[in-house]
Amino acid sequence: MFRSIASTLSNCFKIPELKSRIWFTLGILAVCRLLAVIRIPGLDGQALSAFFNQQQQGAGGLLTMYNTFAGGAFEHCAIGSLGIMPYISATIIIQLLTAVIPRLSKMAREEGGRTKIVQYGRYLTVLLCIGQGAYFAGSWLNPQKAFQGFQGQLVLIDNHWVYYFVAVTVMTTGTMLLMWLGEQITDRGIGNGVSLVITIGILARLPNAAQGLIDMFSTHGGTTEPAHNIVTTGVVLALLMVLVIGGVIAITQAQRKIPVQYAQRAVGRKMYSGGTSFMPLRVNYAGVMPIIFAQSILMFPQPVLTWLSHSIKLQVLADFFQSLAIQMGYGSFLYLTIYAAMILFFSYFWVATQFNEIQIADDLKKNGGYIPGVRPGQGTSDYLHNAMSRITLAGAIFLTIIATIPIILSRKMNIDQNVAQFFGGTSILIAVGVLLDTMRQVESHLMMRHYDGFLKKGRLRGRF
Repeated sequence: MFRSIASTLSNCFKIPELKSRIWFTLGILAVCRLLAVIRIPGLDGQALSAFFNQQQQGAGGLLTMYNTFAGGAFEHCAIGSLGIMPYISATIIIQLLTAVIPRLSKMAREEGGRTKIVQYGRYLTVLLCIGQGAYFAGSWLNPQKAFQGFQGQLVLIDNHWVYYFVAVTVMTTGTMLLMWLGEQITDRGIGNGVSLVITIGILARLPNAAQGLIDMFSTHGGTTEPAHNIVTTGVVLALLMVLVIGGVIAITQAQRKIPVQYAQRAVGRKMYSGGTSFMPLRVNYAGVMPIIFAQSILMFPQPVLTWLSHSIKLQVLADFFQSLAIQMGYGSFLYLTIYAAMILFFSYFWVATQFNEIQIADDLKKNGGYIPGVRPGQGTSDYLHNAMSRITLAGAIFLTIIATIPIILSRKMNIDQNVAQFFGGTSILIAVGVLLDTMRQVESHLMMRHYDGFLKKGRLRGRF
């Protein structure tokens, strides 16, 4: 297995075009990592980084999610503190608006309309960067409120207006530069550039996870648990890692193939014979989006309830909001219940907005295609709707399980948050999905030159 993988990797550098694309991608990703360590002028990022390392701050909050996706840039007060997430958020918003606003939907189908929509997404990215940059700049200006237990100050510039201008401008520029670098990877490198920028930021947290794992099992870590309990925990974590990665790969590639028959048709003087094909319906059609939506919404209830409990003078209501804020804490039973329900809801919501079964049925009918045993038109639309609803339920249940594993490990089993995030959630879903997509693109280059690739009979060699 390892010999075949090594042979495949060596073949990648025998193809001049693929070799140049790989080196170009690696070089751009190295530049992206530099943006995560170069600090914003006038900020003491070293103090915040030391605080994060001591406290393992923020499991599940807004700042921690950004810190994870930005590859630790936030805790260093770096140029790339916002990461690529504002661009991702803007793209998602534009996609949703395109599905519900007829004018944008019509523009997306017109020639050149797609370019305009992409441009709108870039404008929206700048606005999101300014808003999020101002929020993060405020958290650095008042670190005692943003980071409980932090002592000292991070801002070294006396004039706060100058600090805000510098910080927001630099972070916005950093995000736009990351966006541009991601587009360069897509055009001139290998893989999806924006996705690779996110993935390299997630994988950059592996050393911290490894250190946390070593500290957890180290005999000098101050643990009082018996040796057999530590070994059992290690074995359980290893098996869980294998199951999670295997399950993510299987569900990411899983699809239901709907058979499609094309009738014989004439175009001009030529007669085209019919054929048989299939329509792939992905089990996890929504990808990682339901988890991101659920996390984003659940970041706000607890801070809002806490603020209400401190603002309302009526003691009964204040106690009620305070109790509700505690019950909505990250990792609580109520939090997990609402989290799971929201993932199920957003899985169907994403499919409803992005999967247009009516348009697919019309396109099949126009091209002379039909599903055997199903009436064209409305009958095909209903069939696709029912089929997609059933397989979406399976994908949503899988996402719910994967998303709750890190929370249970960190909150219920006291596993280090840096370690727990690699056993599920958005991190493992994004990393595995992007790496699979990149391997497929490398595979296509190898097969064009008659080299053996990573895949064998449609499955990843050495993994299934």
